Amino acid sequence: MQAALRPPVSIYTEQSPNPNSMKFVLNRELVPDGLSFDYAEPSEALKEGKNSPLAVALFGIDEVRRVFIAGNFVTLTKDEDVDWGEIMFEVKVFLKDYFEADKPVFVKRTIDLNSTRVEADSETVQQIKAALDQYVRPAVESDGGAINFHAFDEETGTVKVLLQGSCSGCPSSTLTLKAGIENLLTRLVPGVKTVEAEGV
Repeated sequence: MQAALRPPVSIYTEQSPNPNSMKFVLNRELVPDGLSFDYAEPSEALKEGKNSPLAVALFGIDEVRRVFIAGNFVTLTKDEDVDWGEIMFEVKVFLKDYFEADKPVFVKRTIDLNSTRVEADSETVQQIKAALDQYVRPAVESDGGAINFHAFDEETGTVKVLLQGSCSGCPSSTLTLKAGIENLLTRLVPGVKTVEAEGV
């Protein structure tokens, strides 16, 4: 009886700046706020701390090359030789069936391991994270990706960020990083001189 109260699963797609990536947006939260998970290959979906039955299942679709899960969406990166028109319907049906069957996005331990971080950040790092959260993350997420603070080197003034999802391998990610994010952080946060991307 409980299941009948949940709204039916609805999914819509949004194109991303990366032509090989497509964002599949659902009407339910998949990941607690602030967390995101990027899988560049199937084996990562089985790793401790990242274990995701959903990612494993999505890699079962032959054309899927990368899976990114955040907020209420999944961004898939396909094989370059395939057109989205050939697989979009199959992916939507797969996701709808998966969630209507109430299958898990992650094993419970994945969320537990990623939700218990306690960090004492310097004032500069707090400012960098706040700027990323407020000004950068919403735009990057709307394109099917994510940006996470990775490190800050006080001596060189270098901020390292992790670009995930559709941002990985996107032709415009370098431009976004330098012209957008670096420009913003050097203006807003004293001590920041450059921004570099990890994992692109």
